[in-house]
Amino acid sequence: MVGYLLGAGARSIFDPAVGAGAFLLAGKRVGQELGVLPVMQGTEVDPEALREARAEGLSPADLSGVRVRDFILQPPDGPLEAIVANPPYIRHHRLGAELKSCLRVLACATVGKPLDGRAGLHVYFLLQALRVLADGGRLTFIMPADTVEGVFARPLWEWICRYYALEGVVTFSPEASPFPGVDTNPVIVMIRKAPRSPQFLWARCERAGSSALKDWALSRFRHVSRDDLAVYSRDLAEALETGLSRPPRQTKLEGPALGEFAFVLRGIATGANEFFHLTKAKADALGIPPDFLVPAIGRTRDVSGEEITPEGVRELDRRGRPTLLFSPDARPIALFPSVVQAYLRRGEELGIAEKPLVSTRSPWYRMERREVPPILFAYLGRRNARFIRNRAGVVPLTCLLCVYPREADPDYLERLWQVVHHPETVANLPLVGKSYGGGAIKVEPRALESLPLPAEVVAAAGLDSPRKVSQFALY
Repeated sequence: MVGYLLGAGARSIFDPAVGAGAFLLAGKRVGQELGVLPVMQGTEVDPEALREARAEGLSPADLSGVRVRDFILQPPDGPLEAIVANPPYIRHHRLGAELKSCLRVLACATVGKPLDGRAGLHVYFLLQALRVLADGGRLTFIMPADTVEGVFARPLWEWICRYYALEGVVTFSPEASPFPGVDTNPVIVMIRKAPRSPQFLWARCERAGSSALKDWALSRFRHVSRDDLAVYSRDLAEALETGLSRPPRQTKLEGPALGEFAFVLRGIATGANEFFHLTKAKADALGIPPDFLVPAIGRTRDVSGEEITPEGVRELDRRGRPTLLFSPDARPIALFPSVVQAYLRRGEELGIAEKPLVSTRSPWYRMERREVPPILFAYLGRRNARFIRNRAGVVPLTCLLCVYPREADPDYLERLWQVVHHPETVANLPLVGKSYGGGAIKVEPRALESLPLPAEVVAAAGLDSPRKVSQFALY
């Protein structure tokens, strides 16, 4: 990353999140190789991290250009010719309300509108860096793949690529990850403040410990080790459509999307599984009437294959796994049967009503409802994201997604099932999922609805375009 900057002629580098100083140390090493002494600057909010940087080999002189302050709230004055960063990965739900308000202002001032609220802090580091980048200057960030795959990604990158030149994107095979053992899929982006370019270079690093990536960057993208680094000249429009972290699409996908045949909802969020998701033995011991219990699955690994059956649920009962959702309605506590009243009072004593999600409900014990979905989807896993036929009549908690066919006809369901669990359909999941470390992907409900269904598989199953019918009652 530093080689990309210094190899292109930069004589200074700025790191907005210095930490232990990895990029400044790289600046010294690469500068020595090139016979230059780059000016090194940066910001860091934690003085203790700078003490660690000194322990790693940076001298007080090396750190003299580093300021202890917040890059987001107190960006440096003046344009910067070269910026390099591994920004802090802090997800949106860990950001305070005041900081979120500041980030909203930053996005509006930069992009012209706020980003989706699920964008993490690392995304705003990128926006702030682009704001202070000098004309002709270069920037390179290493970030989790959700930066280019999240719900906010498409409009963000369309804006970036409208006003800046995307020069390179580097991805990594699981074996070559620079963060082995960490549950993230990193992506390096290389951006120049210059007019938009219709093409860029997309690379995939195939082997850890190789110098191929550094050599490629230092050579201004001319030297490529084909064994260790695959490099493609890529059309920007295609990449924005496919996803910057995903390989180039060789052919245009043909066929409809899943959303034309089914709609998708997340599973039930209880806010306190330990209280609401019960084993059969506990429900029996409490004496809770069946009217307040719904068969439910609470974790993906409780379903090992492509279907869940009544016998499978009984086996979970034998193993002491929770299979029943305590599902009260909104009536006052005094109107429930006495055993239900007692359990709800016990929940209040345990502080269940004060839990973050539970406390947003009125009353706190009113449980979300779902019609039984004929098909479930395991949306997060390592090479195990899959569709599951629900033959047991269970509802899922948030570990699974609910897939509801747009027609209630049993024959329609059978044809849809043939299509969704077909290997060619499953092979398309990485096109719509967010990637994590070790080959894991996560597919959100709206993304699953956009899953391309192979046209030939749809035709072979005889799945016709669905009629416009009302959705199942969901409340």
